[in-house]
Amino acid sequence: MQQKKFVALAAAAGSLALLAGCASTPAGTTRYVAQLQPMNAAAAGGSTTGQASFAEHAGELVIDLQVKGAPAGMEHWQHFHGFKDGQPATCPTATSDANHDGIVDLIETGPSSGTTMVPFITHPASMNIPHGTYPVADASGAYHYHVTVPVAELQAAFAKQFPGQKLDLDKRVVFIHGVPAATKLPASVQSLGPIPAQVTLPIACGVIRKAG
Repeated sequence: MQQKKFVALAAAAGSLALLAGCASTPAGTTRYVAQLQPMNAAAAGGSTTGQASFAEHAGELVIDLQVKGAPAGMEHWQHFHGFKDGQPATCPTATSDANHDGIVDLIETGPSSGTTMVPFITHPASMNIPHGTYPVADASGAYHYHVTVPVAELQAAFAKQFPGQKLDLDKRVVFIHGVPAATKLPASVQSLGPIPAQVTLPIACGVIRKAG
């Protein structure tokens, strides 16, 4: 009798959890998730991890990033990267360190991950990669980024920047960037133009996958 009671209670708890999940995710929502894994942990002074999620519903895209273990008290650039021809992107590995300086810099992510595409800033559809407002990690190295953007607006801005391409989130990867300005990096570490390598250095990456 006790075992039957336990089974009944477990089933009821499962049903309540399912109902709670349905209540929090509206019907017709398409979700994508990227689990962020550390990169260049020695230069970053620790392992940066977290999760990026994307929920598309009723013409809006909710972008949510939870990050921890990032260098504390500083702004972190964050974007999704991908290929202009639509091929699937992947996160770089240790073998991506083409010049063998012990660092996988931004330029070395290109062969596996493509180019920087959409910035996760206050207004992503502005596509203002170098001058947008990015989140700042707290004293523990954690931050939470959450924004809602009209899909049509973001798609239009994206197509203007990358003609003929769609957002295609499940073909992209998410990067978190940035180590303190005082961080000593090898002279061989590359960046884009005049932007310091400390700003663009990748410290976490995750492949975006469709979750439902």
